[in-house]
Amino acid sequence: MVVGSDSVEEYLEAIHSFNERGERAKNTELAKRLKVAPPSVTQMVKKLADRGYVQHVPYRGTILTGRGMALAQRVVRKHRLLERFLYDYLGMGMGKVHDEACRMEHSLSDEAAHALCDALDNPETCPDDEKPIPRCPLSVSDCEDCAVIREGSEARLITELSNLQAGEKGVVSLVVMDDRLKELGISKGDEVEVTAAEPFEGPLTVKVAGETSSVERVSAAKIYVVVIDVEADLVEAHPHGPHH
Repeated sequence: MVVGSDSVEEYLEAIHSFNERGERAKNTELAKRLKVAPPSVTQMVKKLADRGYVQHVPYRGTILTGRGMALAQRVVRKHRLLERFLYDYLGMGMGKVHDEACRMEHSLSDEAAHALCDALDNPETCPDDEKPIPRCPLSVSDCEDCAVIREGSEARLITELSNLQAGEKGVVSLVVMDDRLKELGISKGDEVEVTAAEPFEGPLTVKVAGETSSVERVSAAKIYVVVIDVEADLVEAHPHGPHH
């Protein structure tokens, strides 16, 4: 199975829908959402876990890893931007925009998603219950860096540090500074390893330059990292969305 295929993206997007509510995705619920047989879900979840995109605990459910979340956010961003466009500019009813966006999201290139975001004036929410559109991890002042990442040949998966699970590493690409992060001294270019992670809203234990510290999720969500050790067969990934 090729990572980046429509099927993989659909699964990651479905798991994301549960995780963003603070819930683990159970196989039975995934089967219902994706309209597939439970054994198919079991098989796919195992493949995703083998590739490092999810962590699955039997009878409890599945959560995305940092690299899995980065891929999922990429698809979710495209989906919600498309919903905004279809609803606001084409006047399609809410009963149709979701399914139409599902059909379009997999063929929308990163370049087109970036242009769509700009054309929509960087919206923060989609029309479907005003769900948030995952923001671009680059500030306005970093447009030149954004262009380099977007046009480069290297596969890059960028997500918030708060999404990494124990054992994952990332290189800091942006820090939205607050007082706690100033104390920790985390800055752009630093390599960060998550050594322990409490589920969902719990704190992270991170190691930076040999020093171990505890970071609250609210602070970790302000640190964007390029996930390390991304497999070579990943499609190029750069999150484009609000605030770019």
